[in-house]
Amino acid sequence: MAKAIAGMLVENLYQEMEVWVPIYRLQEIGVEVKIIAPTTNLYKSKLGYPANPDMSAKEALANSFDLIIIPGGYAPDLLRVDNDVIQLIKKNYSNGALIAAICHGTWVLISAQLISGVKVTGASQIKDDIENAGGIYSDSPVVIDQNIITSRKPSDIPYFCKAIVDALEKKAK
Repeated sequence: MAKAIAGMLVENLYQEMEVWVPIYRLQEIGVEVKIIAPTTNLYKSKLGYPANPDMSAKEALANSFDLIIIPGGYAPDLLRVDNDVIQLIKKNYSNGALIAAICHGTWVLISAQLISGVKVTGASQIKDDIENAGGIYSDSPVVIDQNIITSRKPSDIPYFCKAIVDALEKKAK
């Protein structure tokens, strides 16, 4: 597979496993992963684990990514109100990049107005938000529709990572 570049979004109170497991899995297969956040300040997870961004969302707008990942935790509630984050997702989606969200990360897809008529999943607590945004909710470990990959919760991470890796490999062919 050609060297792919992925962006992992973070904000304070991100869910640790939903950030670090996909990062390590992608690095394991040779994907370059950039941590992206609203600013280049240090961000801490729900348990205080630090994430040091490689670039701000505004800086990331000048780049193209093969994949953008949106983790859960409380971070999506902060990410979805950042205009640069939303523009980054929209730009890369329009360019054919894979957009992957897990748990409450699907909220960011709603704010980016990407799920109308699209089959997705997310944390069960946001099922109404998904449906009110025109998304088709599926209570499944992983859902793939067009170039959007979604999962529900940390226990779905193996399915989430496999779907991402398979989609990157398919895209590379």
